[in-house]
Amino acid sequence: MTASVQPPLYLFVFRAPHPMPAQTPEEMQQVLNKWMAWMQELKARNCFQGVNRLERTGQVVRGPDASVTDGPFVEAKEIVGGYLIVSAGSQAEATQLARGCPVLAYGGAVEVRPVMTMPAR
Repeated sequence: MTASVQPPLYLFVFRAPHPMPAQTPEEMQQVLNKWMAWMQELKARNCFQGVNRLERTGQVVRGPDASVTDGPFVEAKEIVGGYLIVSAGSQAEATQLARGCPVLAYGGAVEVRPVMTMPAR
């Protein structure tokens, strides 16, 4: 029995301008439809692994004294709005997949990061 080799995983971190421009409900629906179409395309290519959106609240623990501040993006110019995991044959392929992301149309960015697999203990 041969073990199948899984393609590498990549994390897409979605960054959007902060604050986001105001949108009508119709514009928000159009953006949502673009996101759903893009993710359907990734599923059709069999590279979609999972996605989650992040809440706008949170806290940051920082420094040797473990100080805590409210909000992960206090005074930030961008916010991390969510992430998606894809499988791809290479970093170049994953980056090409990210080029279709709807966040780019409104000034956002997609950070493409290889996922390092940790050995099981």
